[in-house]
Amino acid sequence: MPLDCMIGGDDVFSFCPKLTTVGLVGGIHKTIASLHLESWRHEMKDEINRINQDLPTHAAGKTPLVRDWMESVIDKIDHYKAQHKALLEEATTLLELALWKANLDDNEGRVLETEGVRITRGRRKRARKESCITSGSRIVIKNVLPFLQLE
Repeated sequence: MPLDCMIGGDDVFSFCPKLTTVGLVGGIHKTIASLHLESWRHEMKDEINRINQDLPTHAAGKTPLVRDWMESVIDKIDHYKAQHKALLEEATTLLELALWKANLDDNEGRVLETEGVRITRGRRKRARKESCITSGSRIVIKNVLPFLQLE
């Protein structure tokens, strides 16, 4: 059953007394496998498996049980996706700063050699700004980021 299907009234499963398991289809398993932290993946798998432990013990009222479970799974995956995105944004910023710093370290020596003895603060500031622009971080991040994003 896809998570995005809508369950209508409270009697959808009323003629299914032997309903004991629900399997999810779609891309949710791939999304869960891509979550950043192992604890998030483990918690999501537990939440998905919870319905198959609860269904056999409920003789009646299976529709509200399934509906509540689906809402819970969707809420949790949305929460973890938001957390993943926040971590990704932080990692992107750190990567950009690290690339800029590496480029600064490489270029600072060259600026001192080519400029001679006297280096003004303005020249140093312009050189740092130029290093930021030409650090290559935009290219690296553009090529790394797709591998880290959730689908």
